[in-house]
Amino acid sequence: MKLDRKFWTEGTGSFLIAIGVALTIRWAFMEAYVIPSGSMLPSLLIHDHIFVNKLVYGLRVPFTEKWLIKNKEPQRGEVIVFRYPEKPDTFYIKRVVGIPGDRIYYENGNLYVNDELIEKRVPQELKSDFDWLRDEDLGEGPGSRSYYVHWVEQLGEQKYSTLLRKNREWASYGPYSVPEDSYFVMGDNRDNSRDSRLWQTTHFVPRKYLIGRAMFVWLSCEETLPVVSFLCNPTTIRWSRFFHSVH
Repeated sequence: MKLDRKFWTEGTGSFLIAIGVALTIRWAFMEAYVIPSGSMLPSLLIHDHIFVNKLVYGLRVPFTEKWLIKNKEPQRGEVIVFRYPEKPDTFYIKRVVGIPGDRIYYENGNLYVNDELIEKRVPQELKSDFDWLRDEDLGEGPGSRSYYVHWVEQLGEQKYSTLLRKNREWASYGPYSVPEDSYFVMGDNRDNSRDSRLWQTTHFVPRKYLIGRAMFVWLSCEETLPVVSFLCNPTTIRWSRFFHSVH
């Protein structure tokens, strides 16, 4: 059957083109995700909706873990979305703190990369990150914010916020040597993040599980609708978070 040109510009044809374009963008360029937990506080809030750049690290064969094209490698300090190595059908978001060849050690709330202490500084330009936090986000009842200290670290060119619990006895983790094609990741909410420090089968994210790099927040709310839990309650939208870049 010969298709009329109008088929592609009207009705079913235009609908199929729109679907094809949307799927291509989702496969190759960018995809939307929602932050479900507080492991990345205060950098990313619960119910932040973000866009993830999928092309930055390469292009895959659809529905496989095989790379068609490999672009740049994740760098220290970047926030990445990936498949959880212990359950690959689950997606995680964390910050890269170790790249192949790095030696990572974490002790008493201090991060060491290649035996060099990553300095914690009092927040200046990022001090507003802490202002977003609510006691409910930290999940420890009234006054939860007062239980935490807000710091800023820097890895490479990337400055970012972290949270540490006050008056806590911290465990030591490592040292871990990051193997080839793998990454060591941590949450910014250091005492409330299940990350490379705690995984049992492997402490690293294999490159094949990379999804992409977090770009910016395009929607954010304090609460979702009770019946449709993935939709924002419009009365609790955080308007000033729109287009907030992920640092």
